[in-house]
Amino acid sequence: MQTELIAEVESKDEFFERLAKLSEEMAAKHGKDFSMGALVLAARWIAENRAGKLKTN
Repeated sequence: MQTELIAEVESKDEFFERLAKLSEEMAAKHGKDFSMGALVLAARWIAENRAGKLKTN
């Protein structure tokens, strides 16, 4: 069980790193407002189950 937890934490950390890099790229190219808006829109799509098939907890 501990190994599964460590693997999950590492996986989540990798996604946060990718998300941070993408956010920085969007902000550098199109501004902070665009970057924040895109992330909020993505969160909304996830909340509304419009982002494709998702794993549910």
